[in-house]
Amino acid sequence: MGLLAEVSEADRRVTQRVAAWTSSSVHGALSVVEEMAEGTKLWCGAAALMAWRGGRRGRTAAAAGLAAVAAAQVAANGVCKQLAQRPRPPREWIPHDEVEDRPESSSFPSGHTSAAVAFTAAVAPSWPLVGALCAVPAAMVSVERVQSGAHYPSDVATGAAIGLLAAWLTRSAPRVLLRRRP
Repeated sequence: MGLLAEVSEADRRVTQRVAAWTSSSVHGALSVVEEMAEGTKLWCGAAALMAWRGGRRGRTAAAAGLAAVAAAQVAANGVCKQLAQRPRPPREWIPHDEVEDRPESSSFPSGHTSAAVAFTAAVAPSWPLVGALCAVPAAMVSVERVQSGAHYPSDVATGAAIGLLAAWLTRSAPRVLLRRRP
C-alpha cells in the first residue's frame, strides 16, 4: 500500500471513530469552542484581553499571535484551499446531523486549526502560561473539525503545520530582517 493510500485509510478510520463519539458533553464543549473560534473571534478576543491586562508582555504576545493568525489564514485559506480543492469527508462517515452545517469550500487544509495553532505557538514564547492555556481550546478546535465531519485528520495535521510555520515566521522575521540591515 502506497503512502497516499495509507493516509487515506487512516483518515477514514480516524474520522469515523471521532465522528461516532456519543458523549453529549464532549460534543457540546467542542461545538461551543469551535463557534467561538469561527472567524478567529476567540483569538482576537484573547489578544485583546492579553493586550489590556498583560502589560508589555501581553501586548507583545497579542501582536505576535495576531500576526501569526493573519499569516496562517493567508497560507491556509488564501493559497492552499484554492490549490487543493479537496472535497469534505463523505456524509455517510458522519453519524450525526452536524455534517449538514459544514462549509462548501475545500477541506484541505483546516483553516480553523491553522489559526488556532498559529496564535498559540506565537503567544507561547512571550507568555508561556497563556500559551499553555490557549493550547486547550486550540486542541479542542482541531478535534472538533474532525468530529463534525468538516475535515479529515490529515487536513487538521496540515493546518497545524501551517500554523506552526506561520508562528515561527512571525516570531523570526523581525530578528532576521534587523540582522541583515546594512
